[in-house]
Amino acid sequence: SGVVGVGAYGDDPALGVIYGLLASLSYALFLLILRQGTVDLRRPAGPLFDATLVSAVCCAVAGVVIGDLDWTPSLESQAWLVLLATSSQVLGWMLISVSLPRLPAVLTSILLMLQPVAAVFLGAVLLSEAPSAVQLAGVAVVVAGVALAVVAPSRPQAVAA
Repeated sequence: SGVVGVGAYGDDPALGVIYGLLASLSYALFLLILRQGTVDLRRPAGPLFDATLVSAVCCAVAGVVIGDLDWTPSLESQAWLVLLATSSQVLGWMLISVSLPRLPAVLTSILLMLQPVAAVFLGAVLLSEAPSAVQLAGVAVVVAGVALAVVAPSRPQAVAA
């Protein structure tokens, strides 16, 4: 976004921040809608399929409008995309969809906050990536926030008279 660090990309950091805020708002709304859609515990895949279909249509429209949509990826590229989709996306989102209505919203949000921390950790361990100081600071902020949410004493509920 060009906000932090000298090597940041982009010509318009403010626009990057706006896009980041819109993305986070969209993700939060998506999770809330998915949580409401999976109240029927017998069919968690239905709302996830609907969300995936709408996402695919929106991406196709955006690709056509922008002009960067490649309609002819090679068979090898398609195989890698199918493997990526089934291993990380379908399996991961099925687990999230099944757990969303069964767990408290606070616990779900805490667990989802650990996802980027795990990405930094796995990138360092499996891919020998060296996280930047800004990335490590972000990890520290997320871990501190999760720790605070987990160990913060709950306030007693007021009893109605």
